[in-house]
Amino acid sequence: MSDDQVLTEPGNQTRRALLAGAGAVGAAAVLAACGSDDSGQAAAGPTSPAGSGQPLAKTSEIPVGGGKIFADRDVVVTQPKPGEFKAFSAICTHQGCKVTSIEGGTINCPCHASKFSIADGSVKAPPAKKPLPAKEIKVTGDQISLS
Repeated sequence: MSDDQVLTEPGNQTRRALLAGAGAVGAAAVLAACGSDDSGQAAAGPTSPAGSGQPLAKTSEIPVGGGKIFADRDVVVTQPKPGEFKAFSAICTHQGCKVTSIEGGTINCPCHASKFSIADGSVKAPPAKKPLPAKEIKVTGDQISLS
């Protein structure tokens, strides 16, 4: 019997046949894990941001000239001037680290020291090149919530 022959009796398959079968199963598993639709969202994923419409904070919790990071919601809320509230993504545009502090009018990333303006999310210190994306918020009375 040659290596190219495949016997159908259990326990008598050639090594080549067994390896070929195992490779096909492995490839199918990899392809199934990589599947997605063109929208970039998982088919069963949420269609709106988590926490949309739910209160984030009271206006009194956001200091003038500073802000507060809501790491569990990946959002930063700032108050650059009295009564002016802004919100930005808490994910640094450089390499995706979460920002961790707000000091001296900037939102700061600990990974590579990028700094972003509390007023408009623009880059104040590289290596980030893109600003933090703005988030929509709604201020109703003394409550701040994601829109």
